[in-house]
Amino acid sequence: MTETRDPVTPEPVTHVSGTSDGAPFATALTFRQHHLTADEPHALGGANAGPPPFAYLLSGLIACTCITLRMYAARKDWPLSGITVEADYHHLPDGAYIDRVLHFTGDLSDKQRARLADVAERTPVTLALKGASDIRTRLGA
Repeated sequence: MTETRDPVTPEPVTHVSGTSDGAPFATALTFRQHHLTADEPHALGGANAGPPPFAYLLSGLIACTCITLRMYAARKDWPLSGITVEADYHHLPDGAYIDRVLHFTGDLSDKQRARLADVAERTPVTLALKGASDIRTRLGA
């Protein structure tokens, strides 16, 4: 049976599937030809077979930040030779936040470094996380 899409619903930007049917929490993730595993650490009852879900969330943010800033610097012909991004997820009783730190290598001016930090605030994944994307859950066949 072929699934038909609502004509007003755009095609997804990306699609990932996950299956959990073995170890208590281990989840096999598939994106095209890429295979990853998510799990919880031993302290939370998992087998520590892969990074936990929030590590993947931060990984997406970090990857998007690096890619976007490299593209931006290349278009501007700026001497950005490398980027390292660190991120921590903090969950507090009154909310949550992500602390992101940008490290640039290359002969960048203070103005260029500040502009890259400003651009980081508007990367696609940053905006998706800040906007708390609407999640629509439905049952499959």
